[in-house]
Amino acid sequence: MSTISRLDRVYKEAERIRFHKGSRFVLMSDCHRGVGNFGDNFLDNSYLMFAALSHYWERHFTYIELGDGDELWENRNMKTIIQTHSHIFWQLSRFYIHGRFHMLYGNHDRVKEKRRFMKQSCEHYYCDSKDAMQELFPGMTAKEGLILEEEKTGNELFLVHGHQGDLLNDRLWRLTRFLVRHVWRKLELWGIQDPTSAAKNYTKKKKTEKRLSAWAEDNEVLLVTGHTHRPVLPKPGESYYFNDGSCVHPRCITALEIQDGSITLVKWCVEADKSGYLFVERDILEGPYKIEEYFKAQPVLSK
Repeated sequence: MSTISRLDRVYKEAERIRFHKGSRFVLMSDCHRGVGNFGDNFLDNSYLMFAALSHYWERHFTYIELGDGDELWENRNMKTIIQTHSHIFWQLSRFYIHGRFHMLYGNHDRVKEKRRFMKQSCEHYYCDSKDAMQELFPGMTAKEGLILEEEKTGNELFLVHGHQGDLLNDRLWRLTRFLVRHVWRKLELWGIQDPTSAAKNYTKKKKTEKRLSAWAEDNEVLLVTGHTHRPVLPKPGESYYFNDGSCVHPRCITALEIQDGSITLVKWCVEADKSGYLFVERDILEGPYKIEEYFKAQPVLSK
């Protein structure tokens, strides 16, 4: 099944969330939260994520995770991931309980599409500070796609992970998961990159982004994805394709913020003041650009 037909289907079936200029969303993806071992790519950036979530919580943002939040190809036990990063899941639980957290699944955490998995693994967690089981995401359903629809104009942002239509990461994901767990994970220790990964294979990354961008232009829908780990925020008139990047960049995490009817690409990183003290900083990489401006200029599809 092609990227076009897969995205067409997900778009038709996606839940819609209406928003207005006062709405605030932050979009992140590809955290790949692991079990705290040498293969946990999220571990070094977990404190950045904690600081970012604290910022967005206090400012009444809704957090939307666009897939691959947890690394469930290399790891089998979701509860171990939750225990390892309990400070992050405590934050996410606050968002969820107050109706401010939506979870999409990607190829690396596609098992979340099963309600049984979510019920068994994500309903509760053990809280060390209270020495008791606490509710985590009771009744949560992980979605494949989500549409943000502006109330007055009807303008849409279509959110997916971005693996749709990629043969190895979509239809053959179980085979690819087997190869990652038992072959590529070991070979990576010797410096051999996983050729199935759109995030690590530059040629595959460009092909994936080109297919996603073509669908967005053909349908005149703002398409927001993750998957390739490369953050993209075009200027109005350049493209309809956006990417929030990832939370496993070296020394930073990236996100797309939506507020006041505008969209902004930001990064969270560690900076040092003049005295040498370290602190977490939010920097704007691109934008903000008014969302309505993207529908006033016709993007030119790159060849």
